[in-house]
Amino acid sequence: MNLSIHQNRRERLLTSVPNNSVVLVPAAVELTRSRDTEYPFRQDSDFFYLTGFNEPNALLILSKDNSGNTASLLLCRPKDQLAEIWQGRRLGPEQAKAVLGLDALPVAELDTELLKALNQKNTLFYAQGTYEEFDAKVAATLATLRLYPKRGYAAPTVQQDLRPLTAEMRLFKDEDEIHQMRQAGYISAKAHKRAMQAAKAGVWEYQLEAHILHEFAMHGARFPGYNCIVGAGENGCILHYTDNSSQLQDGDLVLIDAGAEYQGYTADITRTFPASGTFSPEQAAVYQVVLNAQYAACAQVKPGNKFKDALDAACLVLTKGLLELGILQGELEQLLKDNACKAYFIHGLGHWLGLDVHDVGAYKVAGEERPFAPGMILTIEPGLYIPTDSPCDPKWWGLAVRIEDNLLVTTEGHDNLTDLVPKEIAEIEALMAQVSA
Repeated sequence: MNLSIHQNRRERLLTSVPNNSVVLVPAAVELTRSRDTEYPFRQDSDFFYLTGFNEPNALLILSKDNSGNTASLLLCRPKDQLAEIWQGRRLGPEQAKAVLGLDALPVAELDTELLKALNQKNTLFYAQGTYEEFDAKVAATLATLRLYPKRGYAAPTVQQDLRPLTAEMRLFKDEDEIHQMRQAGYISAKAHKRAMQAAKAGVWEYQLEAHILHEFAMHGARFPGYNCIVGAGENGCILHYTDNSSQLQDGDLVLIDAGAEYQGYTADITRTFPASGTFSPEQAAVYQVVLNAQYAACAQVKPGNKFKDALDAACLVLTKGLLELGILQGELEQLLKDNACKAYFIHGLGHWLGLDVHDVGAYKVAGEERPFAPGMILTIEPGLYIPTDSPCDPKWWGLAVRIEDNLLVTTEGHDNLTDLVPKEIAEIEALMAQVSA
């Protein structure tokens, strides 16, 4: 672990808060799956961003005094031989300085340290409402500070939401984050290619999911960044379909939306391909419209442009394509004014990407859509979904196509982090024709 990365982030955060402030960032809590078993632990993204520490039952306290002097303290679980035999190794406060670059104390001292940290501070920054138990702990501490002024206690008079500060930091990726996301994209690309080659009529959606998850794990990404979507046929028209329980039929299109989480950072790729290995004329026609729209939208991702520029470019191509195929009827100019393509393009064009699949960061600043800037990473994912009983020729019914890539905004334009997965029709068909390794 590069200690300077997380130290630098903590210092930048403290620079953005006023003197005589305290910042509280709790770790995530373990969640019960059933009875005495837990879901796999996933660290709170802000806590991980600032510490690189991946254990529950911990708290980061950052403080800044009246003179601008800063301090950082981690409260974490102590070493415990018996507990570690049963539940796994712990870092312990003694090793935190060397491993994390943080002074640390046992979490049993949380009440005392929280009282000390909040006392006589003007401003408290934390993400209220994230963890109910921690909210109660903070509220009790503030109540104590207000009750006993004769002891020299005084509670912060201002409470501010920490999330806008950390979100703005996390929106712009540093070199370490970009490296992790490149690797997440690389692993995810290999998984998508493997799934394409494993697909054929008779295979079950969950079997393709198993190929994806296996490929993730074999390259160091034990978990997906979100639940895998594997939708065959009309299941692809369900945007967040995760049942993955149907059998592929000859003639189906298969839509897979899956991304590996690597070192906390996730990719987010969608590809659509024919179960048979060859696109039918109708499938190819709709697919090409979506692909052209994605190319047009991606071309707009460069510094100074905005999501609206990319969306307008995609909608123009989608509307023209749907009109040429007869799926939409009317005059192009009026269809564009009416936003008619949204009858079949029923979601947004993209989102920020990073530690969370729908990552943090304001989309508007002072009421205006923010322009793209170097260091941002986002998805571009146009799609068309034509469920049964749509008001068009039935030959189009049941088709669902989405194509999604992850783009890093650079000073020159953008860098596609996920373009290792084929998306041209001929490339997909050629890949699927190969024997899977």
